[in-house]
Amino acid sequence: MDSTTIILVVGAVLIVGFMIFNGRRNRKRQEDLRAKIVPGADIMTNFGLFGKLLSIDEATNVAEVETNPGVIIRVHRQTITRVVTPEELDSSAPKSVEEAMERANREQEEREAAAKIDAEAPAYGERIDDPITKATTKRAPRTAKKTDN
Repeated sequence: MDSTTIILVVGAVLIVGFMIFNGRRNRKRQEDLRAKIVPGADIMTNFGLFGKLLSIDEATNVAEVETNPGVIIRVHRQTITRVVTPEELDSSAPKSVEEAMERANREQEEREAAAKIDAEAPAYGERIDDPITKATTKRAPRTAKKTDN
């Protein structure tokens, strides 16, 4: 056997081994998710819908999800992507009205500062003074070339 054949065989064995390992890992992840998906759990679908799982019909693969009080939707069971905890739902939300007002005021100040910087910036094509050399970027007028006539 030459070296290229050995390399190809080893490569094929590695690829098959990797595929088997990934399949086992994915099956374990799916089994863990199925164990967590029980009525009453807060879930997220693969299209970004959050809600509380009310029931799952194993025969028809239909899950009923309550998105708001009294609003129940029916989705396919396989669209349930993950079970979310209350911390994951809104971890960046302000904890009090004062914190919300402080955040809003800070964001408003940042927008005003950005608008001020934008107002001071030169427009496209506008010539500005060079702050280092204190000279303008304007060119000197051209003089006509002398011809030997």
